[in-house]
Amino acid sequence: MDREESMSASKRARACVQAISPYVPGKPAEEVAREYGISDVLKLASNENPLGPSPRAVEALRDSLAELHVYPDGSGYRLKRAIGEHYGVHPGQITLGNGSNDVLELVARAYLEPGVNAVFSEHAFAVYALATQAAGADAKVVPARPADDPVMPFGADCAAMSEAIDERTRVVFLANPNNPTGTWVEAAELRELLDAVPEDVIVVLDEAYTEYVEDPSFPDGVELLAHYPNLVVTRTFSKIFGLAALRVGFAVSAPTIASLLDRVRHPFNVNALALRAAEAALEDAAFITESRTVNREGLEQWQAAAHARGWQTVPSRANFITVRTSFGAGRVFEQMLREGVIVRPLGGQEAHGGLSTALRITVGTREQNERAIASLERALDRLRAEDERDD
Repeated sequence: MDREESMSASKRARACVQAISPYVPGKPAEEVAREYGISDVLKLASNENPLGPSPRAVEALRDSLAELHVYPDGSGYRLKRAIGEHYGVHPGQITLGNGSNDVLELVARAYLEPGVNAVFSEHAFAVYALATQAAGADAKVVPARPADDPVMPFGADCAAMSEAIDERTRVVFLANPNNPTGTWVEAAELRELLDAVPEDVIVVLDEAYTEYVEDPSFPDGVELLAHYPNLVVTRTFSKIFGLAALRVGFAVSAPTIASLLDRVRHPFNVNALALRAAEAALEDAAFITESRTVNREGLEQWQAAAHARGWQTVPSRANFITVRTSFGAGRVFEQMLREGVIVRPLGGQEAHGGLSTALRITVGTREQNERAIASLERALDRLRAEDERDD
């Protein structure tokens, strides 16, 4: 097939798919090392656990290597049972996914189509828009709280989200805490939203980062399931459990919804190693406690550093912090890359307000945070000097 024939075939793809801007993952450490000739690269761009994987999960992986020739259990029976015992739900309420991204896409595949819409907040997780568009549905993006909001700058406005729901709405997506801002919704506000959503509209409560929250008053989506039969709660093993490379997540919902999601799920969407590692990681209470402690201390370290230097930050209860500067995020990102520190820019090269100047930075160990703070400080100094020369 020549190039012209290939281009002709691509035009046959669905218009909604052709219009998608592909998700761009964080820059790999190996690429930065090769490009800049740096051997010691620090990646703080993808919200990975700086402590590595759960030791119990690693042990389970070693014990499973001799069975790589065997297909995984397509039903995920053992992991579902372990999740059920851990969170106090019935295994029939659980849908397993190749990461929680997969589960989000299963919801879109089951409930969205051309002519209907999904509601989510501005600055929400990118997959909500991608999954909605891939299904051919419309996205109703609700403006977030303003940058000068005294309580939750850039946070989701739940009252505005409930007002955005109309007769064509099939799904509402909400992350708590939210990625990429780190902002969150308190229990009373979340309940008001759930009460306002019609019973035939699915609410996806994405709790990928909830295990990092230590406040006992923080809403727990799994506990809310008993009161809201249209609720789907998603979780992941990629963050606090340290299993990002294995790609395993899950949803908890009413059994009727779980059954529908299973109908559009690939039979072996979670591999055997991921199933075994996730099951073991659930039992690693000491690792989870240590991960929370490191994250809490790291957030405090970043907030103190930002306060001392006059940097603006967005409130966070996740394992990352969003820092706003006076420069386009892309410019700061490039400066830090030269020192082998990878962060996630949320805006382009130029500064236009909002989150265009923001960097999302994963909370690391104390030493990693110190290096990143120093690198950011030097990057800003160089950019100020560069702009002064241009003037």
